[in-house]
Amino acid sequence: MTTRAFEAVESVESGMPPLSLLEKAAKVLSAFESAGPRLTLTDVVQRSGIRRSSAHRILDQLVQLRWLEREGRDYRLGMGMLELGAMASHHNRLRRAALPHLHALHESTGHLVHLTVLDGSEVVYLERIGGADDSVVPSRMGGRQPAYCTASGKAILAFSDGPLVEQVIRDGLRPRTPRTLTRPESFRRELAATRERGVAFDHEEGYRGVFCVAAPLRGAGRAVAAISVCGHGVHREMERLAPAVRGCARSVWQSLFGPGRQSEKRGQTVGAASAAEAPQPSMDHMMTWLRFSDWM
Repeated sequence: MTTRAFEAVESVESGMPPLSLLEKAAKVLSAFESAGPRLTLTDVVQRSGIRRSSAHRILDQLVQLRWLEREGRDYRLGMGMLELGAMASHHNRLRRAALPHLHALHESTGHLVHLTVLDGSEVVYLERIGGADDSVVPSRMGGRQPAYCTASGKAILAFSDGPLVEQVIRDGLRPRTPRTLTRPESFRRELAATRERGVAFDHEEGYRGVFCVAAPLRGAGRAVAAISVCGHGVHREMERLAPAVRGCARSVWQSLFGPGRQSEKRGQTVGAASAAEAPQPSMDHMMTWLRFSDWM
């Protein structure tokens, strides 16, 4: 009798449905909770309750995925898990800091507000704040859109490394509407204009009738996220909305990292600083943000 058949018989006799592969993998990973930094196969079997042959197979697969690392007979959490944990911690902290400012921006403008981050060549929506009238805008929390045809994506890419921008171009600037920027040189010029303005615009480039203005969330370096205002009637208010969106991004940055030393010496408030002069995060804040040991 095979291992899977034996486990199925055990499940039937116990009156419980057999565990899926995902559930087994979750039990194996849970074995590392509140444990020492290393576990053997025997330790994992005892802690998870998974049969030895299944646990061994799952451990090998998790090692291949970089979720675990193996050294001799011992297993420990790998860089893949650390990266996921750091990303989740970063996104949760960012969203918590941004929420009150996003609500204030929605109340003051009356339009749909987004908080987005870049993942490869796409933007991911961490937050969406709007009313019933904003249901026509095709976005949702956790949803994705191509970065090149969204104001948020262009706002982040304008303050990103050159190789990342070129990768987005190589992935393809496919037309979504007649107004999508599909020529690489036109797209590069648009990013340069975004750096000068401090905001990016979307003139029906992703969807017909949808207009957006977005500002990058950044200090003096690369953008870590973007805040945008979108809607069907926004095209008549783009220039008026731009300062409000920039101000919201600066307020969120200040909530995350506090006033920088440079602005303190000058006696300036963050709200009065330009996007290019927004304070850099201190090393202490960055280490708190990315401290893997706290997550483990």
